[in-house]
Amino acid sequence: MTQTTGKTIILFGVILVVAGTLIYLFNDKLQWLGKLPGDIRIEKGQFRLFFPVTTMIALSVLANLILWLIRKLM
Repeated sequence: MTQTTGKTIILFGVILVVAGTLIYLFNDKLQWLGKLPGDIRIEKGQFRLFFPVTTMIALSVLANLILWLIRKLM
């Protein structure tokens, strides 16, 4: 492994720790996440299917925005 690979792994670790901390601290304010219009939820008897289409799109757009800003600043 190169030094760049190590730095990248550390950066991803820091990002995960920050994201986990934010989710832990603001859990009560994130109740809407996963319940957006367009999220598919099917419940029949003991069968449950949950496919958060809109939530995944929103998180993808947010992640792309953040990565774009990081690339612009570097």
